[in-house]
Amino acid sequence: MLRWTVIFVILAIVAGIFGFGGISEGAAGIAKILFFIFLVLFVITLFTGRKKI
Repeated sequence: MLRWTVIFVILAIVAGIFGFGGISEGAAGIAKILFFIFLVLFVITLFTGRKKI
């Protein structure tokens, strides 16, 4: 799960660079969506990864 979280944050950063840099307006919207997906996955990973057996 942490691997997917890292992949989403990297994609969000790349899309943000292209979108906010003026190259593509659509990439800015994608960056926002990916960033919120990253936040949700990060919070889920924090709560499920802290459980000790």
